[in-house]
Order: sequence, then C-alpha cells, then structure tokens
Amino acid sequence: MDYQKIDDFVLGLVRRSTPERTAWNLEKIREGKPASWNYIDGCMLTALMEMEGLTGNRQYFDFVKSCADHFVEEDGSIRTFKPEAHNLDDINEGRVLFSLYARTGEEKYRRAADFLRGRLDAQPRTSEGNFWHKAIYPNQVWLDGIYMAQPFYAMYEKHFGGGNYSDLAGQIENVRANMFSQEKGLYFHGYDASRTAFWADPATGCSKNFWLRSLGWFAVALADLLDILPLGQERNRLGAIFTELMASMTRYADGETGLYWQVPDQGNRDGNYLETSGSAMMAYAMLKGARLGALGEEYAALGQKTFDGIVDKYLTFTEDKLNLGGICLVAGLGPEDNRRRDGSYEYYISEPVVENDAKGVAPFVLAYTEIKRLGA
Repeated sequence: MDYQKIDDFVLGLVRRSTPERTAWNLEKIREGKPASWNYIDGCMLTALMEMEGLTGNRQYFDFVKSCADHFVEEDGSIRTFKPEAHNLDDINEGRVLFSLYARTGEEKYRRAADFLRGRLDAQPRTSEGNFWHKAIYPNQVWLDGIYMAQPFYAMYEKHFGGGNYSDLAGQIENVRANMFSQEKGLYFHGYDASRTAFWADPATGCSKNFWLRSLGWFAVALADLLDILPLGQERNRLGAIFTELMASMTRYADGETGLYWQVPDQGNRDGNYLETSGSAMMAYAMLKGARLGALGEEYAALGQKTFDGIVDKYLTFTEDKLNLGGICLVAGLGPEDNRRRDGSYEYYISEPVVENDAKGVAPFVLAYTEIKRLGA
C-alpha cells in the first residue's frame, strides 16, 4: 500500500470541507442535518492537528481553526451546544481548544474551555461518582463516554486547572470495578448503576455483550490519558488498566488480518464481521502505547498489522477517492422507547455496515498518525 495516497486523501477531505459541511461527517450529510458542535468532527479535528504536527502543512491547522471559529463565540459560548442534554459526547470537540489558545492567544478559546469544564461540574453522576452518559440515559456509564469527556478533563487540569487528576482516575477505576469481565478480559458496553434499564443485568447492572467500538473508545481514551497525565500515582493506575486491556485484546485479533470482530469474543459466529472503526482504534492504542513506553515494542507490530489489515481488506481507491468499508454505522443501549437496542448479540450485528462514515474515517486517520510517527 502506498501510504502517500492516504496523505493525499486526508488533505483532499480538508479541501472539500467547510465548517458547515465536513466531507467525513456523512451521517449529517445523509440526513440533511445542519452543522453542529459534535464528537465526530471533534475526533477528526484532533487527528488533523496531529497531521499538521507531523507534516508541517498549515492547511490542517487553518481548517481546525475555521471550524472552531464557526462555533465558538467571543464570550466562550458554543453555538448549537445544548447544556440541558448533559451529553458527554459534546465535550470531546473541546480538545482542540487548548492548542488553538496556545498558538493564537485568543481568549475566546480559553473561555470556551472554561465553559466546557463548567459543564462537567454540572454533569449528573452515578452513586459511585461517574458522569452519566447523557440526560436521556440516567445513571448509565458507557465506555464511549470515557473517551468523550476524560481526555478533555485531563487536558483542562494540565493547562488551566490545578493538576488534580484524582476524580477522572477514580471514574475510570470505577469502570474497571463495575464493567470488567474477569473471564473474558473485556469491558461490557454499558453499566446502569440503578440496575433498572431494560438492557441491564439486574445483579451487575452491565449490558449483555462486548461491543468493539466501545472498547476502542475506551482504549483510545486510556492511551491519550497516558500522554497527558504527568508521571505519578494516577498515571500508574491508569497504565495498569490500559496494559491489562491491551493484553486481553491480543487474544481476540483475527490471525490473518489483525482486525477485531464487531462482537469481539464471538469470532466467526454467524453474522459477526471484522469491523473497521474499532480495529483502527485498537491499532492506534497499541501503536501509541508502545511509543509512550506503556506497552512493549511488540504491540507496535501488532498495531501496524491491524492497520495494514484494514488497508488490505477495506480500503479502496477509485478515481482518487478513498473508500473505507466495514464500518458499523451506530450502536447504543436504549433508551426506554428504543428496545431494539438491547445489547444482545443479534442487535449488534443488525446495525448497518457502511462505507466512509466519520466514526470509521476519523479513527483510521488517528491510527495513521501513529503509523507516520513509527516511520519517522
């Protein structure tokens, strides 16, 4: 595979995008939804900032800034942000604010970071102290939400706060205590502290199965946190959780491609498939973990095998257009009026598998930034 084609593709995405219509957010394009402050673009903008750092191409930074400026007002308020939704997903895009403030000195970025940090103070919590995933999911912790909120939380503490990481580390330790399967070495997708959700086990509060992309979000969050937190007790505790999960994941990789299954522990069960977005996240986490010294060098090779497996199996070029297949469109748990999303095996394999959705493209680009570092 000529990696240069991927560089050209990512830059092409930027050139075809505007803050009102990003080329990678196909979910909004298909549904005709207006632009908003959202985690999908946030993940991609984070990747683009990494691409700028690696290539020196200012176009990446300029585009990220234009997107932020489209939403961030001078007083730090954020257009389209809905505080009443208490949606952890909407915290994620705030990660770019720190580098924008450092490079421009524009106070609106600092004010916007303060605004989002205030939303975490207002976020409802479970009895154990974890953020609810959203207001519509009361008392629920989803693995996805760890990525959406905790790296931003850590970055705020590092740059503008007092450097107190005990709360976020404690929340992740609660995830380990409540959502980890000793038998499988994996984390269940969701946990209901009240044990009343229709999908929750009445004894444990956990959902029924493991979902690859949620595990991927969790792994990426941990890898990023190890890059943010200073040396010390909290980083050591999170590092132990990270290395445990990465060791477990190696048991579930497809031997030929290095990819992982939509329902990771079910292998070749009828209907299961090798899924792109979660596999890209695992590649990123392993590559970055090895680069940071949290994992052995063998994990860099495993991460590269997974990335190359995605390229070989699901990446095609047609007239300079990249097509990335094998992406699960979406999956979740509930809410109460959507009982199809029950966490069953049958549910996870029933969601559409699509090409070029941002939830696959953005993690793929993030993984690619680590591939570029590996070859630098």
